[in-house]
Amino acid sequence: MDKHGLARFLRSKRESIDPADVGLPLGRRRRTPGLRREEVAQLAYISVDHYTRLEQARGRHPSRRVLDGIARALRLSDQERAHLFHLAGEREESRSTEPASEVRPSTLSLVNRLTDAAAIVVDDMCRVLAWNPLAAALLEGFSTLAGQERNVIRHYFLHPDPERRHFGMGSPERFAVTAVGYLRVAVTRYPDSRELKSLIEELLAGSEDFARLWNSQRFHIDRHLHQTVRHPRVGPIELDFDVLTVPDQEQQVVIFTAEPGSPAYESLRFLKVVGAEQQVPAEA
Repeated sequence: MDKHGLARFLRSKRESIDPADVGLPLGRRRRTPGLRREEVAQLAYISVDHYTRLEQARGRHPSRRVLDGIARALRLSDQERAHLFHLAGEREESRSTEPASEVRPSTLSLVNRLTDAAAIVVDDMCRVLAWNPLAAALLEGFSTLAGQERNVIRHYFLHPDPERRHFGMGSPERFAVTAVGYLRVAVTRYPDSRELKSLIEELLAGSEDFARLWNSQRFHIDRHLHQTVRHPRVGPIELDFDVLTVPDQEQQVVIFTAEPGSPAYESLRFLKVVGAEQQVPAEA
């Protein structure tokens, strides 16, 4: 049990929740943002003292029932819930020792049908499992890469060319924090994965930036970002990207889109032609 990491995580999530989002009246003036400790305890059906001690890194080991209650009260995503259990020293049940590398046919069909958007499928280890031609034209020619090179977090921190390392993103830090967050989730789900351990060891040894983020215990996953991608052929492209979870597969579909009629949309249309000429459809 990582008492201090758990305390920081609980406090961060509590302070990020708007009381109105959980059906609580604003009431009297609040001195701090988010929910009060007693409100979280009430929503989780546990004592205020127990929750307070957890936030102060003084609490005893919480039971799975307590953790389930806290996860519901704080409206944690599946990834955040897995991280909560990990910090508390509880292991969530996993179906395998390694993340699934197969992508469902329905997911592959979805990716290939998104002709006006760039889309990739990644697992919690940030391995790119599938992509459409527009994603290859926008980000990287994934079909030309060896297996271990087809990993966005490895590319981000270890690519030998600094100009290509961040996929041309203008504000890469939030992307990096999210990628590290998924890697933390993978550790909780696949604690016996040799490939995962090897990847983390390689990143720690090869990147001071990764080591800083990893050792900070910072955990945050963005499911929507706005990024400027500076493409070497068409220049800057203003894009939104959204992350959708594939149920029961522990995989994410990352979709890059632009407002129809915008300059960025026209840039994607141009890259779609380039991608159709140079790349192959999504594949595992």
